[in-house]
Amino acid sequence: MFDYSLTHWLAFLSAAVLLNLSPGPDIAFILGHTMRGGKRAGFSALLGVWSGACLHVLMAALGLSAVLAASAFAFSTVKWIGAAYLVWLGIQALRAGGGSGLMKAADEKLPAARIYRQGILVSLLNPKVAIFFLAFLPQFVVEGAGPTWAQLMLHGGLIIAVAAFIEPPLVLLGGRLADVLRHNEKIGRWLDRGLCALFVALGVRLALSSR
Repeated sequence: MFDYSLTHWLAFLSAAVLLNLSPGPDIAFILGHTMRGGKRAGFSALLGVWSGACLHVLMAALGLSAVLAASAFAFSTVKWIGAAYLVWLGIQALRAGGGSGLMKAADEKLPAARIYRQGILVSLLNPKVAIFFLAFLPQFVVEGAGPTWAQLMLHGGLIIAVAAFIEPPLVLLGGRLADVLRHNEKIGRWLDRGLCALFVALGVRLALSSR
């Protein structure tokens, strides 16, 4: 079981590294929270996104993502809910931050559990992530190496494991920069506005996407 060649592992791990290095909505969400709330907020967002990715892997293994890929109605429904949610997050970030969002975050501490839940939803409500896992993971299923669902779970889990080596350093660097800027009210105001613009842009991008 799980008997793969060296060529298989080299191809898969190379693809996993490139996938995690390429910028996307998840990375933007993580770094946005890191810049606004520091390392604690960044890691909460990161864990939420990873949890959502784990659920996507599970759905791909169980075949649920195939339903989303096959149904235009299901895809559109999830897409529009996800887009509306991202825009709502942007509006909330602007309203909550005001002119001193970073300073407030330093004093009051951002609600990590809420950011974590947001990360899960941002990941789950992106139908293109579900379709990506459904299209990408089966390419590394090898006949005779074990049950298909188990191979999908293994490779999906390894993609998230690779992310564990790439994304935390980005959060640490972003958190350090946020600490330097935290008490500058003018910069804090622009970072709050930037986070709002980021979420709204991600929402619009998702709304305009197609399968």
